[in-house]
Amino acid sequence: MTSRRRAATATTALTCGVALLAGAASTGAAAAAASDGGEGDLANKSAQQISDDALHQLVAAKSLRLRTQTSADPTKIDLTLDRAGNCTGAISKGELGSVELVKRGNQVWMKPDAAFWKSQLPGKEGDDAAAKFKDTFLHGTTKDAFLRGLSAACDLKAFQKSAVAPGEPPSGAPSRSPTVTLVKGRPTTHEGTRVLPVIKKAEGAVQTLYVAIDGKHYPLKLTAEVDHQTGTILLSNYDTPVSVKTPAPGETADISALEERLQGPGAGSGAGNT
Repeated sequence: MTSRRRAATATTALTCGVALLAGAASTGAAAAAASDGGEGDLANKSAQQISDDALHQLVAAKSLRLRTQTSADPTKIDLTLDRAGNCTGAISKGELGSVELVKRGNQVWMKPDAAFWKSQLPGKEGDDAAAKFKDTFLHGTTKDAFLRGLSAACDLKAFQKSAVAPGEPPSGAPSRSPTVTLVKGRPTTHEGTRVLPVIKKAEGAVQTLYVAIDGKHYPLKLTAEVDHQTGTILLSNYDTPVSVKTPAPGETADISALEERLQGPGAGSGAGNT
């Protein structure tokens, strides 16, 4: 396999699935539940209004933590990212391995695990690379095609844009002509926070959006089920700045180390092959 194809395969394996979204309880709150059914100030709002408000909060966020997984693919993403494109976290592809990822400006660091190296390089070559680069971040910039593709998941602006369907008003403004009826579910909790489910059913698919009841009505969880496949997105840590810490020089190697390994012996003269 040529270096370009192997790099593309690795990038795809570790970044697919990020577009899944496209297409503080207290004593006082508990006391209020007797009169509002546990829905707080969402009790007098329609499911559509709650959905619109949650979308507004998502689009307005300066930063957040994003976690995704789907039954159709082993990819899992856990990133804290912001609107400037900075991020820190990890992307996993199950048995194919995972990478820790840090992006600050146009600088990108990735730390592959042993399974990543072994899935990309055959036999002893993979074992040797896993040992040589154990606990090492590979560093480069977004000018590198591999790192640019991998770090595309760090773009919060793109994620927010994908959450707004074509033709929908931006910034969570009321929908002009909703074509699908939304209904409210029963209040529940998600990771210790009271949430109200908003459910949408259409063409055999069921989507449930869990919106925070107390404080700002952030969307905290989205589940989708269609054709016996499920997907989940978790959103948290709204407006918490992305860590500015980056790997120390002694913990890094140049990204060319990965590219040279993916090229394989004698591939230098064929670097332009597709």
